[in-house]
Amino acid sequence: MIYLIGSLRNPAIPEIANKLRAEGLEVFDEWYSAGPEADDYWMKYEQGRGHTYAEALKGYPADHVFQFDKKHLERATHVILALPAGKSGHLELGWALGKGKRGYILLEKEPERYDVMYLFADMVSASLDEIIEDIKKATTFKNKYGVDPEHCPSCKKLYEDLEEMDAKTEEEEIPF
Repeated sequence: MIYLIGSLRNPAIPEIANKLRAEGLEVFDEWYSAGPEADDYWMKYEQGRGHTYAEALKGYPADHVFQFDKKHLERATHVILALPAGKSGHLELGWALGKGKRGYILLEKEPERYDVMYLFADMVSASLDEIIEDIKKATTFKNKYGVDPEHCPSCKKLYEDLEEMDAKTEEEEIPF
């Protein structure tokens, strides 16, 4: 499943999600249904109650939304950060990459300012088609171990170890 990360104010999110679905991919973008001003309304509500930002983060509304998003980030195998996006989107991408999920950054346009930290992502592209091709390759590859050593660098050592174990097992005669 792909978790589509982006801004509540980015009108391209539903279009991107629909294109992914049209390619037969499962996408989670339901967070977008909260609307472009959801965070603003939450902030005004909490400030009206006299809460600071740190206090608001400890409240039920923040925890509820956080747990909702986190649940779906956890079940994702891939994440796409659709730019432009803010701090939350970049944190979600970083968290997902740290959990070993494949992560992509979909550029809206050539950035005004370059940032080398985008190298943490598996791919940075202005082409959704290029990202879709990579996701399909990663999700359709099958070998006898269920890993793709060429497409999943973190799987390469596991693959080599399994191949070595198989070779030793074939050399040994197993009595029954």
